[in-house]
Amino acid sequence: MLFSCVSADEKASFGNVAWLEESFTRFEQGINWRAYTVCDVAHNNVNNWLWTPFVERGNANRIYIEIKFTIRECDLFPGNALSCKETFSLLYYEFDVANKDPPPWEPDSYKLIGRIAAGEGRFKINTDVTINTEVKSIPVTKKGVFFAFRDQGACISLLAIKIYYIMCPEVTINFAHFNATPTGREVTLIEQSTGRCVDNAEVVDGSPTYLCKGDGKWYLPTGGCKCKPGFEPDHAKQTCNVCPTGKFKHATGDNRCQPCPANSKAPDYGFAECKCNSGYYRAAKDPKSMACTQPPSAPQNLTINFVDQSTVILSWSPPSFQGGRSDTEYSIVCDACGPSVTYLPHSAPFNDTKVTISGLSPVTTYLFQVQASNGVSSLSGDKHESVDITVTTEASVTSASVNSVRVISVKSNEITLKWDPPFITDDEGEGADAVEKYEVRCFTRNNDSNGTIEVTKSQEMTFTGLKPRTEYGFQVRAKTTNGWGEFSPVIFKTTPGQIISPAYIGDEDSMQVRVIAGVTVVVVVLIVIVIIITVVFLRSRGSDECNKKQPSDCDTLEYRNGEVHLDNPPIVTTHKNGMTTPLFNQVGTNNSRMYVDPHTYEDPNQAVRQFAREIDASFITIEAIIGGGEFGDVCRGKLKLPTDGRPEIDVAIKTLKPGSSDKARNDFLTEASIMGQFEHPNVIFLQGVVTTSNPVMIITEYMENGSLDTFLRANDGKFQLVQLAGMLRGIASGMQYLSEMSYVHRDLAARNVLVNAQLICKIADFGLSREIESTTEGAYTTRGGKIPVRWTAPEAIAFRKFTSASDVWSFGIVCWEVMSYGERPYWNWSNQDVIKSIEKGYRLPAPMDCPEAIYQLMLDSWQKERTHRPTFSSIVKTLDKLIRCPDTLRKIAQNRTANPLASDAPDMTQFSSVSDWLSSIKMARYLENFERAGITSMEAVVRLTVQELTLLGITLVGHQKKIMNSVQAMRAQISANLSEGFLV
Repeated sequence: MLFSCVSADEKASFGNVAWLEESFTRFEQGINWRAYTVCDVAHNNVNNWLWTPFVERGNANRIYIEIKFTIRECDLFPGNALSCKETFSLLYYEFDVANKDPPPWEPDSYKLIGRIAAGEGRFKINTDVTINTEVKSIPVTKKGVFFAFRDQGACISLLAIKIYYIMCPEVTINFAHFNATPTGREVTLIEQSTGRCVDNAEVVDGSPTYLCKGDGKWYLPTGGCKCKPGFEPDHAKQTCNVCPTGKFKHATGDNRCQPCPANSKAPDYGFAECKCNSGYYRAAKDPKSMACTQPPSAPQNLTINFVDQSTVILSWSPPSFQGGRSDTEYSIVCDACGPSVTYLPHSAPFNDTKVTISGLSPVTTYLFQVQASNGVSSLSGDKHESVDITVTTEASVTSASVNSVRVISVKSNEITLKWDPPFITDDEGEGADAVEKYEVRCFTRNNDSNGTIEVTKSQEMTFTGLKPRTEYGFQVRAKTTNGWGEFSPVIFKTTPGQIISPAYIGDEDSMQVRVIAGVTVVVVVLIVIVIIITVVFLRSRGSDECNKKQPSDCDTLEYRNGEVHLDNPPIVTTHKNGMTTPLFNQVGTNNSRMYVDPHTYEDPNQAVRQFAREIDASFITIEAIIGGGEFGDVCRGKLKLPTDGRPEIDVAIKTLKPGSSDKARNDFLTEASIMGQFEHPNVIFLQGVVTTSNPVMIITEYMENGSLDTFLRANDGKFQLVQLAGMLRGIASGMQYLSEMSYVHRDLAARNVLVNAQLICKIADFGLSREIESTTEGAYTTRGGKIPVRWTAPEAIAFRKFTSASDVWSFGIVCWEVMSYGERPYWNWSNQDVIKSIEKGYRLPAPMDCPEAIYQLMLDSWQKERTHRPTFSSIVKTLDKLIRCPDTLRKIAQNRTANPLASDAPDMTQFSSVSDWLSSIKMARYLENFERAGITSMEAVVRLTVQELTLLGITLVGHQKKIMNSVQAMRAQISANLSEGFLV
């Protein structure tokens, strides 16, 4: 939103000449402005003021003012100007009451916005006018503001003033409407706006929110709305349109309206479900897109498959008409069946077209009705279609009844039965051989309809898989050549518990078993007493022996998976009252020194829950976006935990992009699972994670100075050598801590080291890190992926074998980056050139003004044989010695500038522009200096001298040396090419 352009009224003058109103015209440019001019250069102590009218704040949090003006050079007034200046001041005064007149004259109440100078230029003659434009902004909190212009002896014309504020525009996204939102009071602040759903939409996945950034652009929408049932989305217009007649949409979401399925209709607009035609129905569990259906017709071909004294088996064919469904079920209705009658299948209704009915009475007529139904039968209100059949059971064989059914063995999950065969008369057969088989029923008490039936030809049966402490009932019947006999009377037996579970035995064996059990108990007790006495005696002897030896002699080593464990961890006395604490805590405690690889967890969320603290998103305030990462934006914010009682702290917030894949989410949270296991002054500290709401976030401590390489490049040449050594010592200390936890970083580089306000360096970015495979060799083998070649040890590049020793190589490269103030290792070489040069024995030369002791540490870290490299523990000790004795840092390493004519030297004659050349040596920041001096060709670059560099404004000695080394190499290569007949 723009305010109308306003011109200042003349309000006061504290000199001899006041601001004057005049016209400023440039008709060829379409300019005809009312301007205010002052040119009070002939007096001393000039103090001319000009105010704007009262500017109401409105919705603005920050107001911008754009000024167009001209300034004359003081050289136009030779000898006449007593107080000529070429700047003026812009001030403001916030006020809560709007008046036509300016506020009372209180110069001290006005706050200075800035001194305004002519950025585009000043003019020396009236015909040569240069219009300058300056934009300033201020945060506002009161009702409005006065702007004031203060002249102290300049020749100025104020041509135009524009006062405005920035808003994120009105927008509709994710079917939520967001009103125009003013930006925050500070440019880096983010304003959160809550949207409202468009018509015929409702909130899904949380209230819709959008973040308004300081540049007036929206960012990171979360939550949103979806079209209600009966309305389909128009993504282009962000509207929800009603479904037309004949179509429906049954659920909230992005689906389109669909035509009504068969046998249904939508007679009006906006139907969420089509109505079924008369005689058709839709079950509650049916999808809304499914056609309406009908109940089935009656089953067909009902047949008696088998019948005897107590059992009938029936079968039938499915109905000829199933109503357009596939869930036809059947149920049996019996007019004379009692509670003892059972059905197989047991549950009703069932899907089979066959049923076995047992427990019937002999010589009885039954009417069985088989009913067919489906999912909509209950909705029709009609009776189920059915078919009937009449069955008469056969007479039972009275002489086929078994005798003396008894339990002969009982265990906690097993019971064995035995019985006598039925008595067979001579007319019915010859003795027991006339029995064809026995049927044995087993069931729990009060559940005789749901039992187990076993068939056997022997006179004994064992039921296994029974439940302990459960009462079971048993019945037996026999089948002879004349048919089935009746079941024997039910006998019940309870299984014992599992702890006390002696087998069931008869009374005649009871006494013998008791005697054997008593003797066994006595023998066991005596054996236990002897073992206890022996153990006590041996321990007392072992203790005496250990008292005569050194403590270490009594510790035994146990190897598990290549790791050494102490059987008896040494105990260190920490209190005078006799309490002791183990020197090494058990794995899993807060002081554990062992790292657990989150990739070993089947569920990555379990690792996050174990190693990272979940933080409620309401405790976090995002203030500004400070960068971007692989998974999303990195922000600065505040964390306030009400349970801690601590004040609000600054934190860094990594966010996961909305819509990221599950793999990206798991990889994102895996880094948090890794960081959560570390707690060291030189390793980035994880505050917690947000996983229960969107966006998913990782919260870490805030490092004010950002990455080490960027910080060093921005402060080139500003630190003492001992300060640089202190930074390296911090990095080495953090890496020592990680390596002692059996942990390999794999991506140690200055870009992955963060610096806080106290210049403390901390290891960060654990995206490539993994646990080492063994403690004996400490190696981790990758399975592919990118490798940062310039920082990686040769064995890791060649064989993908990463160890703590390969991290030491990377630390040597970090040392080189630090001492060269963030220069890129191996400059503009390709990765293949780097690999080949290292294999041939090439090592980076000492950076400019690098101490010999630190460069020697680099060379030690770059030993080709990894076992020859120092450990991080020894590196920390070496750096401690150098810091305690700063004199050891005075000896500078020999300048090992590479031969510009060597085959592997970079070709400095390939650059066709000054811009490309400066970029190749990381000096592009001075491009404007070269252009202002007219040095725009490589021929002019070759003729440069050190004195000319100083005149260009390049005053840092290190930068002068870098530029001149490149110029000298270019001269040497040009001379060599000319001598060989080549033109450059």
